[in-house]
Amino acid sequence: MGFVLIPLILVVIILFIAVWFFGMYNGLVRARIGSETAWSDIDVQLKRRHDLIPNLVETVKGYAAHEKETLENVIQARNSAVSADGVGATGQAEGMLSSALGKLFALSESYPDLKANQNFLQLQEELTSTENKIGFSRTNYNRMTANYNEKLQTVPTNIVANMFNFQDRDLFEVESAEEREPTQVKF
Repeated sequence: MGFVLIPLILVVIILFIAVWFFGMYNGLVRARIGSETAWSDIDVQLKRRHDLIPNLVETVKGYAAHEKETLENVIQARNSAVSADGVGATGQAEGMLSSALGKLFALSESYPDLKANQNFLQLQEELTSTENKIGFSRTNYNRMTANYNEKLQTVPTNIVANMFNFQDRDLFEVESAEEREPTQVKF
């Protein structure tokens, strides 16, 4: 009777370990997918931001044509942000774009007609709304990514992560103190 019980106990232990192992693996996959989905949410908002900028620049051009350097800097920063690849490069490029936009919006103080232009005001409002959505999306991405990275570094899931080559993901961070400043939008 005892000899029959021992193999049964071993089978139950092996099944328990297998379920536990697959649970850790699936938890890692869910965390990685959550991080990737959160990055996709950021990407959608950044695309919206990038699409608004040419319209904003065209509106400003009509009132401040001689501010060519500022306008060119905004377009160059936008193009760099659009072509950035990876979380770190995107964070840096978006920070430079925010800085360039801040300078663009500062121009409106020097041009009362521009400051009163409905199209400019609407674009400013849309961009402000998009900036807020980017901020919320970035927070969500960083939270999801930190959760994923934590799973990769804690025992026992780090063993499963190493077995299946799960990789850390970068957080979406602002690179410099100047870039940490919010885009100034004044009405």
